[in-house]
Amino acid sequence: MLRRLRHFGRAGVSARRACPGGRALAGVALAGALAVATAAPAAAAPDDPVRDQQQWVLDMLSVPSAWSMSMGANVTVAVIDSGVNPDVSDLDGAVVTGSNFTDLSTPSSDPHWGQHGTWMASIIAGRGNGFDDGVIGVAPDAKILSIRVIPDMNDPGYKKYDSEAESQIQDELADGINQAVADHAQVISMSIGYSAPSGPVRAALQDAYDHGIVLVASAGNSGDNDEQHTARSGDHGWAPVSFPAEYPGVLSVGAVNSDKQPTSFSSGNLSVKVAAPGEGVPAQGRNGLYYTVNGTSPACALVAGVAALIKSKYPSISPAEVTEALTTTAQQPMSGGSYNVLTGFGIVNADAALVEAGKLAGARPAGSQVSLATHFGGGVAAIPAAPVTPRGPGPLVVFALLAVVSLAAAGGGLMALRRRPPRHG
Repeated sequence: MLRRLRHFGRAGVSARRACPGGRALAGVALAGALAVATAAPAAAAPDDPVRDQQQWVLDMLSVPSAWSMSMGANVTVAVIDSGVNPDVSDLDGAVVTGSNFTDLSTPSSDPHWGQHGTWMASIIAGRGNGFDDGVIGVAPDAKILSIRVIPDMNDPGYKKYDSEAESQIQDELADGINQAVADHAQVISMSIGYSAPSGPVRAALQDAYDHGIVLVASAGNSGDNDEQHTARSGDHGWAPVSFPAEYPGVLSVGAVNSDKQPTSFSSGNLSVKVAAPGEGVPAQGRNGLYYTVNGTSPACALVAGVAALIKSKYPSISPAEVTEALTTTAQQPMSGGSYNVLTGFGIVNADAALVEAGKLAGARPAGSQVSLATHFGGGVAAIPAAPVTPRGPGPLVVFALLAVVSLAAAGGGLMALRRRPPRHG
């Protein structure tokens, strides 16, 4: 069993350096434990290779259509992760830096600080470098609240973090959630996972939910360990659950590829509610370079962005209604029914979800179409009339006087009767 919080995203692939007026292309790959294969330098590029690589992701989720209704204004998404660099081009003016709960001293200037968190923030609320190029987030008008609860694996402080007590690490996550509540976030995005539950974390999430915050988390990247799944979960072969995705009230997100099929790594279990692209998703890194990210991490960030669109359009909508809007309009790519453990109720459709959210936000409890006689003995209407009409005060006074006179007469008769001598037969 894994003992530590972990990220659910990896990066690699070629990208363009973000610099004013610059369009130089460079092959890049992230060094360290989160990295995968390096990529060859990009060939001759169209006007914006980053946006071109990103378009399929936005189209699969019907995001461009949804933008006519909402772009995420006046919504803050708390990214509980490894930190977000607010100075990258596509997040200019979008980031509010919150607290660091990791108990590590790694400065934000360190090149290994905030790698994963910056990717996720750009996917959620990237500004697209002026909407002309670069990564544009699902909710480009939203704000990001960066809360650091976990270091990246190549962070200089990771070894210290990995030696901390489990309870401390869980408490750090709970503290991060509590800060998101205190700072009035409307959505919390958690592209992280833990193998065991925690009372403080669950309590913090319940408080966030009670405050109307939409909670989104990665389902996990354990889908390619079939032998382990069988050993842990029985012969059905489901992946082990991940927390916080498994907690009640949290929207757990699985990952699909560009063919709308579950990725090989996406964890399949009954916590999964919806799915989103999680393979080859473009994102901007903390160093200003662009990456394509794999994992249920980017899938989580994409769905958090859609939740931000809904909360922006309908601020008073409840987390349960947001979940209902997302799940009932999702498009199931798998055969065999409306639900699948790999994709949940299907791939999120931002446009349709916004329309459905409008119906839910404006809905009022409908009157019962069933006769009261079928409920609770018929209710008030089924109570029979009183057998005697209630008397007013006048008749009651007359009745009382008559009673007194009658009693007096009866008393006199009894006295006379007692005075008579006994008779013999």
